[in-house]
Amino acid sequence: MNRDGRKVVLVGTGMVGMSFAYSLVNQGGICNELVLIDVNKARANGEAMDLNHGLAFGKSNMKIYAGEYSDCRDADIVVIAAGVAQKEGETRLDLLQRNTEVFKSIIGPVVKSGFDGIFLVATNPVDIMTRVTYELSRFGATRVIGTGTSLDTARLRYLLGDYFTVDPRNIHAYVIGEHGDSEFVPFSQVMLATKPVGSIIADPRNGYSREKIEEIEDQVRTAAYKIIEAKNATYYGIGMALTRIVRAILGDENSVLTVSCKLCGEYGERSVFIGVPAIIGRSGVKEILELDLTEEESAKFRASAKVLNDSFEGLTL
Repeated sequence: MNRDGRKVVLVGTGMVGMSFAYSLVNQGGICNELVLIDVNKARANGEAMDLNHGLAFGKSNMKIYAGEYSDCRDADIVVIAAGVAQKEGETRLDLLQRNTEVFKSIIGPVVKSGFDGIFLVATNPVDIMTRVTYELSRFGATRVIGTGTSLDTARLRYLLGDYFTVDPRNIHAYVIGEHGDSEFVPFSQVMLATKPVGSIIADPRNGYSREKIEEIEDQVRTAAYKIIEAKNATYYGIGMALTRIVRAILGDENSVLTVSCKLCGEYGERSVFIGVPAIIGRSGVKEILELDLTEEESAKFRASAKVLNDSFEGLTL
């Protein structure tokens, strides 16, 4: 790991990858070096040129260039956004086998380069692709992270903030489980500042309803499908989520983010990679924060983990 240079390698220069790169450049000060790798080398070169030409208008003084897998050797983070696109009406799990084949062509060369940093995966279905990365790389689990439900959590906080007319940054809530159809919101843990949202809803003087909260949960769960129906793909939100995770790692922030990471007994599960709140810092996953779920919420979590385990078991790596 390049402790001084703060070097990031991006594999995959499609819309997700370049939304991340654009966000990284514009936020500034997160990394000093960005390498773009794509099977289409001409595209990677063109994207690097385009970003470089805009550096004079941004906050960053970065070195940006198209590279090869050998450039991963001294990188801090390798972000994987490569893969086939999700089609309208297609679930994230439908993408699984096709993207597994793509990852086989990526992970080997990255590891062979001597890379010893952190893998950060955005490709869907992200929980399973993160587990595929772990299995293929044989890296320690703390150094293999997926974007998980980080974007879903941001969507949730935005919608709850809008409903309660409160800054979303003062809403403390998480979407956990699979980044997909079995994800859910543990409402027992949702807080407005230090006040449980459950108690706010229970007070009829406030005029809030549980039905509206459940509607918001459904909006979060189906957001990607609606965006894909409208514009064929989602990329800005996940690009900014990737930037947030990279900033937490390179800045050694010890921030709590809902990422996809390997459970080792937490929530009664092992081996599965799934979206949960975790402390993220320079070494990757520092600690998984186990929420105090209700019996109903625990059952939902087990069901979500089963979806991911069942899907992974059918893979040929």
